[in-house]
Amino acid sequence: MPSLIRPSEITNERFFRMRRDLLVQTLGLAAAGALPGALRAAAPESAEATSATLKYTRNAKYSTTDKPNTFAEVTGYNNFYEFGVDKADPAANAGTLHPHPWNVTIAGEADVTGTFTIEDLLKPHPLEERIYRHRCVEAWSMVIPWVGFPLADLLARFKPNSRAKYVEFTTLLDPKQMPGQSPSLLAQTGLHWPYVEGLRIDEAMHPLAFMVVGVYGRVLPNQNGAPLRVHLPWKYGFKSGKSIVKIRFTERQPANTWAISAPNEYGFYANVNPKVDHPRWTQATERHIGDGFLAGRRPTLMFNGYADQVASLYSGMDLRRYF
Repeated sequence: MPSLIRPSEITNERFFRMRRDLLVQTLGLAAAGALPGALRAAAPESAEATSATLKYTRNAKYSTTDKPNTFAEVTGYNNFYEFGVDKADPAANAGTLHPHPWNVTIAGEADVTGTFTIEDLLKPHPLEERIYRHRCVEAWSMVIPWVGFPLADLLARFKPNSRAKYVEFTTLLDPKQMPGQSPSLLAQTGLHWPYVEGLRIDEAMHPLAFMVVGVYGRVLPNQNGAPLRVHLPWKYGFKSGKSIVKIRFTERQPANTWAISAPNEYGFYANVNPKVDHPRWTQATERHIGDGFLAGRRPTLMFNGYADQVASLYSGMDLRRYF
């Protein structure tokens, strides 16, 4: 499977931009020491001082020993199409988002439903830091020190019933706050808003599934999904819904946004799998942001290195079919 996108496969501007990103990764220009100037300008190290600190404890049990990426890399090189399709766009444009006050609606197959403030949601949960690997479907990766709490702890509060087979997460829909949602920009992304993602209930309840409210010990920046996002370290990054305003328990599998847009490229499960390539590039290797200009690509690990913990969730499944 070739690692570069063939021109004949370009069908819209979204694919053109993906091709450019992939070329950058292949050449190593996205690595530390060769990061685009826009990234460095958008998220300097001093940006750490601009957000409030959080009280948390380190959870070593679920933290990798890999060296975390820098604050500038984590907050300046992002996919968040609601603020633009370039990697530096979210850091440059996400100032329009107002993450406070913030409400989240709980709906569907649960005994406890309704609308809750983010303060209500966070109140009973002590925060912890977990250093997780992050793998993007575009074949780049990072190591990120997220701060938050187990997703299972939050979901259990709402007492999902026996019909709750899946959990659906919906991102804010507000073109004034998220200019990338403007109808005039639809051709750039091919996506229809709001952004929706989903998990099987057993995936959502897995101990690795994490509800994130901060990074590097500070309140989550807008460009990283403030004020509330999910992180699922064994899945590609697009599965981790950002700026969540609704959580719905459902009996049927949710239709996730990228799978609607390009079903032959983005499945529901999105498990990191080096044996199943994206139709337009290989997933067998990855460019780790921060490795340096001449470091080359790393082999991709099955389930992003979390196979011992999560492989049993997919026992007996054809992972080429359920990609």
